[in-house]
Amino acid sequence: MKITGYELFKVPPRWLFLKVTTDEGITGWGEPIVEGRADTVKAAVTEMMEYLMGKDPMRIEDHWQVLYRGGFYRGGPVLMSAISGIEQALWDIKGKYYGAPVYQLLGGAARDRIRVYCWIGGDRPSDVARAAKEAVASGYTAMKMNATEELARIDTPDKVLAAVERVAAVREAVGSSIGIAVDFHGRVSKSMAKRLMKELDPYQLMFIEEPVLPEHNDALREIARAGCTPIATGERMYSRWDFKRILADGYVDVIQPDLSHAGGILEVRKIAAMAEAYDVSLAPHCPLGPIALAACLQVDACTPNALIQEQSLGIHYNEGADLLDYLKDPKVFAYKDGFVALPDGPGLGIEVDEEKVREAAAKGHNWHNPVWRHEDGSVAEW
Repeated sequence: MKITGYELFKVPPRWLFLKVTTDEGITGWGEPIVEGRADTVKAAVTEMMEYLMGKDPMRIEDHWQVLYRGGFYRGGPVLMSAISGIEQALWDIKGKYYGAPVYQLLGGAARDRIRVYCWIGGDRPSDVARAAKEAVASGYTAMKMNATEELARIDTPDKVLAAVERVAAVREAVGSSIGIAVDFHGRVSKSMAKRLMKELDPYQLMFIEEPVLPEHNDALREIARAGCTPIATGERMYSRWDFKRILADGYVDVIQPDLSHAGGILEVRKIAAMAEAYDVSLAPHCPLGPIALAACLQVDACTPNALIQEQSLGIHYNEGADLLDYLKDPKVFAYKDGFVALPDGPGLGIEVDEEKVREAAAKGHNWHNPVWRHEDGSVAEW
């Protein structure tokens, strides 16, 4: 079997899909995307696919090594996201060739279903108690919210109090049986992270996500001492080598590699195995589309230390299209009692509605995240 062609589709709300074709009529889908940099990643995929044309799609590991090492310069969000989407598509082809879900080719299922969580409150968290109640009524048993809006490097007590009151309102609204995660989103300096960690401790959070930017991961030692809430991070880390140091340091409880940014299915499975050796859980980052989520579920299925899965249905970014819009059978992601069943179809386990993808790609998108500023006019972390 040989790779004979590929197409890229930039579709709303902010996604990029890749279709890879073969001479045996088997096609594979991937989702190579950096949110807000779709055209940049599209160019990187185009460059990489030049090498893969005419190659055997089954040699996934070898192709990954060439794409990662063969260009001399390596790593980072753009190159690794391009590799990720290509790798997902190759696994989709391989699974379809053997008539099995990808996770069956990676050791088989380690569970029957995986817990999922939803987002509440938006970029600038508001009305979170009502949203939390609605999420529970919809069947979710876990949710995530942003902690703050813009936050100065050292801010006033009222900003800390506002964040704590929002979390307290959610905990009061849903009770103690519901998981609540709070995302600092890299908006918080080390100084403020320590304050917030201490003040949020009483609310027994599932985890606090990205308490500082990944370039400040060395500060996690100090931040971890401020409370006992589990710390999660990793959405802006792009390979096993990026995760090596934080796992060895021992201050992270949950890692969150993104299947569309961190090298794809097998690379994240390798990262998860590293984490398992340090008694660290996996919760893949995925505020993305259905192909990325399908790839995540393949890894969740065969990974013993998988904890919970992020998914984007109804997320505040999804304007103009949503998670299920590009699937022929949306029931593959049917959530029940806060869980989703493992996909049992071949490959990634989904059937992309190509007609809808082509219609949406004709419209395209030009999504970029907002640029925030502090009161003094300096740039704030979003």
